[in-house]
Amino acid sequence: MVGSSHEALHRIFQKDPALLTRALQSVLHVPFPEPREIAALNVDLTEIEPVERRVDTLLRAETDEGTYLLVVESQGKADDRKRGSWPYYLSYLYEKYRCEPVLIVVTQNSATARWASRPIRLGFPGWESLTVRPLVLGPDNVPVIADERQAERDVPLAVLSAMTHGRGPQAAAILESLASALRTIDPDSAAVFVQFVDSCLADPQAKQMWRDLMTAIQYFWRHPLAEQVREEGREQGLEQGLEQGRVEAKAEMVLHILEWRGIQVTDAVRERVEACTDLDQLEIWAQRAVHATDAAELFAEE
Repeated sequence: MVGSSHEALHRIFQKDPALLTRALQSVLHVPFPEPREIAALNVDLTEIEPVERRVDTLLRAETDEGTYLLVVESQGKADDRKRGSWPYYLSYLYEKYRCEPVLIVVTQNSATARWASRPIRLGFPGWESLTVRPLVLGPDNVPVIADERQAERDVPLAVLSAMTHGRGPQAAAILESLASALRTIDPDSAAVFVQFVDSCLADPQAKQMWRDLMTAIQYFWRHPLAEQVREEGREQGLEQGLEQGRVEAKAEMVLHILEWRGIQVTDAVRERVEACTDLDQLEIWAQRAVHATDAAELFAEE
């Protein structure tokens, strides 16, 4: 289980390595050659036993123009220690593999992105012995994908968009579009992406909306995060079994989506939703809640 945004921001490229080269080409406009093959490598760069050095994700890309090592670092905040470790990583990898290393930094924070994009110059000013220029993916250049069709065309990029912009004002539209797009890919991959996004959502309301959306389309229950929610449900008095717990959780989810979107929920609507024991019916209402402009629209066709 991915437990932090740090892990999710680089492990998404382990899940879909081709996403990284697409991001280099379409987001950063770097003319990186199209890989024939991408393979994950050992991230341990420890050279002397007492000094442990590890990159976050390391991929080897075979292209017609040569072999490249793609070094992915997830960065939550500015850290001056990277001034020494990043050049070390690149030099060590070049010496070990004898192919060109490329440093890519992924962050959710604009200030961190600006810090990370500054070149690291080592040596005499104007005649540096070594210059490191990280490529940075962050909220200022990763596209905001808030359209369902656009999300369906490149689901991994839509996942990266949700992970990067989950704190922004367009979070709701991004999450709704991604939720629809996840239906178009295999469930196992979708479950992994669900976990990545959940780990990166710092806003409690956005996280709750995401969990509600995922419960509605069943993916949420496919990964370990569901155990946490089921346990929370038991603590709230849902000891009568998983089936009843799902019914009550899904009814709450329908109401949460409406409330999160700023739609007034009347007592009559709340009572009808909470009284329903049909999981299929509750799922239909949950899907309608994502797009409804009035709570009564849940029952429009009934």
